[in-house]
Amino acid sequence: MTLPLGVYRADHVGSLLRPTLLKESRTQLEKGEISASELRSREDECIRDVVIKQLAKGIRAITDGEFRRRSFHIDFLTQIGGVEYREDLATIKPTRDSPPRLFVTEKLHHPNAIQVDDFKFLQQRLRDSSVAAAGKVCIPAPTALHFRGGRENVSREAYPDMGLFFQDLAKMWQQEIADLYAAGCRFVQLDETNMVYLCDPYFRQSAKERNEDPDQLPLQYAALINAAISQRPTDMKIGMHLCRGNYRSQWFASGGYEPIADVLFQQIDVDVYFLEFDDERSGDFKPLRFLPPNKIAVLGLMTSKGPSREERDTVVARLNEAAAFCPRGLDQLCLSHQCGFSSSMEGNELTEEDQWEKISLMVDIAKSVWGDDLSL
Repeated sequence: MTLPLGVYRADHVGSLLRPTLLKESRTQLEKGEISASELRSREDECIRDVVIKQLAKGIRAITDGEFRRRSFHIDFLTQIGGVEYREDLATIKPTRDSPPRLFVTEKLHHPNAIQVDDFKFLQQRLRDSSVAAAGKVCIPAPTALHFRGGRENVSREAYPDMGLFFQDLAKMWQQEIADLYAAGCRFVQLDETNMVYLCDPYFRQSAKERNEDPDQLPLQYAALINAAISQRPTDMKIGMHLCRGNYRSQWFASGGYEPIADVLFQQIDVDVYFLEFDDERSGDFKPLRFLPPNKIAVLGLMTSKGPSREERDTVVARLNEAAAFCPRGLDQLCLSHQCGFSSSMEGNELTEEDQWEKISLMVDIAKSVWGDDLSL
């Protein structure tokens, strides 16, 4: 089975550990010791290096490591007109920090392309390379502006009718995807870290307490995501990453995919799913029985949360176990870590050396199972 453009047997979710230079530079910016342009110049330098490292390790779905972001979603979402950051959200696990909450304070608007300049810089680095690879842009899914608060986080003055809010929300992603396509991007990954929370009893109850129906929300979110990607050209592929939290090696939710599996796999019009499966919190592989034969599942069987190296035989055995539930078996599967290595600037609790060794191991395992990549 030939994989969709931008998808590889050894793949990754996107974010990579920030070099010390970047962390120090952001601190210097906050203190007024360097300018924003100086920070960007240093980001450029680090991105050049991380592209070379990805290619050298055998990765072919290339990202900029999300080096220009503080977190995988906040930097993007706060560039949408009408969105305001205010406070943090509770979690079921005691943590040092909690996920942020965003508020919609006025009519949504898309004043400027958000990721285009960053993508263009990445694409030029790939053009400079002699290795065939595809640039990937990761952006949060539109559900991020609803799930973490629901109706109470959306201005009633701006949106007395939530139906109009969801329409405008989809338009923000339609415009950004169109801008990225015009810039040459052909693969966009939506980081959907909300729908899978509806597999956790705690968050299902939380939804009920804010007058949401946890059984209907997956359907509502599927319609929202489908609208958001509905105008993409046929030669642009869309992936969707699902996980249950990945902040400084901490998780926020638990539960297998079964409560949302039918909607997730049968009713959302994406080409590929990046699925968290690195521990028992993600449940078993039975939900993959809903995976259509024309779609791909990238299984996050390896963990980015710590330095431990997975056993090759265990990973291969789990791939084969999962394949038994897929219509086309191993042909529909790829391998990755469950999430990025640095969903926020701070990063997970492992070293850069650990990160690259784990990536090398992943590539080696994938080659032992599938041979060379067959991405278009």
